[in-house]
Amino acid sequence: MLHTYEFCSERADEAQALAHAATLDNVRQRELRSEKSWRGLAELARNAAEGRVKADRERAERRAAEAAV
Repeated sequence: MLHTYEFCSERADEAQALAHAATLDNVRQRELRSEKSWRGLAELARNAAEGRVKADRERAERRAAEAAV
């Protein structure tokens, strides 16, 4: 399943809120680890999306250049 940046960021925000609300240390630590993982996945999703946009733009420029020849 492909996660979007927004989806992963929302999960990270939820984990952060749960960590702040936790009264038990182990629960707080678990939610903080979860937040860190979701933030990492969000960055990966953002980088992948930016890479797709860049690749699409380069392909379009290449096609335009080939059509002009």
